[in-house]
Amino acid sequence: MPEQDQSGPLSGIRIVELAGLGPAPFAAMLLADLGADVIRVDRAGEVGPHGDAPHPDIVGRGRRSIAVDLKSGAGRQVVLDLLAGADVLIEGFRPGVTERLGIGPNDCWAVNPRLVYGRMTGWGQDGPLAATAGHDITYIAVTGALDSIRRHGQRPVPPLNLLGDLGGGSLYLVVGVLAALLEARTSGRGQVVDAAIVDGTAHLMNFILGLRGSGMWPNEPGRNLLDTGASFYDVYTCADGKEIAIGPLEPRFYAELLRLTGAEAGADSELGALDPQARSDPARWEEGKARWAEIFARRTREEWTRLLQDSDACAAPVLSLEEAPRHEQLRARGTYVEADGVIQAAPAPRFSRTPAAWPDPPVWPGRHTDELLRELGRTPEQIATARASGAVG
Repeated sequence: MPEQDQSGPLSGIRIVELAGLGPAPFAAMLLADLGADVIRVDRAGEVGPHGDAPHPDIVGRGRRSIAVDLKSGAGRQVVLDLLAGADVLIEGFRPGVTERLGIGPNDCWAVNPRLVYGRMTGWGQDGPLAATAGHDITYIAVTGALDSIRRHGQRPVPPLNLLGDLGGGSLYLVVGVLAALLEARTSGRGQVVDAAIVDGTAHLMNFILGLRGSGMWPNEPGRNLLDTGASFYDVYTCADGKEIAIGPLEPRFYAELLRLTGAEAGADSELGALDPQARSDPARWEEGKARWAEIFARRTREEWTRLLQDSDACAAPVLSLEEAPRHEQLRARGTYVEADGVIQAAPAPRFSRTPAAWPDPPVWPGRHTDELLRELGRTPEQIATARASGAVG
């Protein structure tokens, strides 16, 4: 094993996050998990007496917080001073808000030309809906993604906020920020990263659009290979009312499932719609679903799990959030951990030489205000004056 450096691959990168909701904070958490020094700028009015207990929001872990009144001149100057020594700014306001506050891209580049300016919105920085409100469900609705996530003849099922906010939003913002950081090392100049949830979600749909373009994905939701249309890529109820998911797409994996479930022996010796040749015919999928439903109803989820999990049958129990941390694979890898009394997922991905230390617990707004002001060179008298004026919390 190579020698490890417990500082993380983003050690030495400083990121200033203007506090917000949803995808921007999640992106900041991911960057903090990777070792970046993330400073969250909270609103001065949100500071209150909370004691020493960590903030309950897991997404807020791994950064320090300074509470600032962004509408005051002195507060604005504090943010610009932070940005003068930063590599990245992350903000999730509507277009034009930071410009009106005097901390737009040009304001920031005046004090730090290398700054990467990461902007997270739903609709993007331009277009007819850019200034309007929205949420994950509205963004994935217009991209065609939500329409594609449904059983045939039923309404779409919103996939929590994983697809839009976090997948099409946070992860694309992180990719954009990291790419811009690499480019800035060569050019010496920062740039705006315009991360829009609609753009990222549409980009995530390219795999499905490719299948559709090749004729492998008819325009009928719930009748396709990966959307519960196929009998061999679906969820089935077991004898105890719990569920199991199967997805043996490759022929050899499907053959393994047939063998282990007993579908090819005894009472099921006549495979019918489960026959490997018949399964490629979408017209037989409904019949195949009925057969699989009957087979999986014979045993409990635990019994099926013991029978199938160590094979290539591509089957897994459908676990609850309470059960997931106890799954043997996730437990062996430490995928979930308990920190500060809260079960949460560990940082991902993992690095062989530069793993990041475990992130600090989430803090309440303004927890590090004095500490950060001292780092900026403010004297005790100046800090007291800033507090008295309301510029900081």
